[in-house]
Amino acid sequence: MTRPIIGITAYAEQARWGVWDTRAVLVPEAYVRMVRAAGARSVVIPPDDLGGGEDAAGLVERLDGLLLAGGADIEPGRYGAQAHPSTVTRPDRDAGELAVLHAALAVDLPVLGVCRGAELLAVAYGGSLIQHLPDVLGNGRHQPAPGVYGVHPARFAAGSCAERVFGAADEVNSYHHQGIDSAGGLTVTGWADDDVVEAVEDPARRFVLGVQWHPEEMGDVRPFAALVRAAASLESPIPAH
Repeated sequence: MTRPIIGITAYAEQARWGVWDTRAVLVPEAYVRMVRAAGARSVVIPPDDLGGGEDAAGLVERLDGLLLAGGADIEPGRYGAQAHPSTVTRPDRDAGELAVLHAALAVDLPVLGVCRGAELLAVAYGGSLIQHLPDVLGNGRHQPAPGVYGVHPARFAAGSCAERVFGAADEVNSYHHQGIDSAGGLTVTGWADDDVVEAVEDPARRFVLGVQWHPEEMGDVRPFAALVRAAASLESPIPAH
């Protein structure tokens, strides 16, 4: 049986390796490893290749699932807000990813959003973001230091897709200074122990799930396996953890 093809949205950043210091299209390898471990193949989607309208729809026709990777903050204008001093955006990613996300939703393509990807889902569904969680929480526990993940418990709503994937509760690793304020048309189904939103989903669709943490860095294949199962159109439900 042909393995499903999962498109992974990518960064376009200045990068250094070997003797090179240049702009590069890249994505952390952990995403690719998790997609492979889940039984699918991955293709990396550069921001400037996502386009809009027919271009995005044409891309989606070639995919079996979409993985929205983490990264920089979403432009606040996308949800009607002014930029916080700490907000750092990548407008090219916003434009491209929202185009392909809307095209994916139009044909009920399975979608998994990770960190920024969960926030992008909320914005696409008409929601809004908290631009700097320390202003609300009084601490930076969800992003303790540069390159350091915050580890904390999370709980998931009974009967939700998130619960079927992760169980009623789990320990997660966060690296984000923003968070979901309003989920718009999505349903909030996961919360940290300080009530920061950790999971959102659309129960009316085949598979649309956003997680605010980074399961790929924990080697947690479960959400990627759930995406791949949906992409493969398997009839069996997601097993309980």
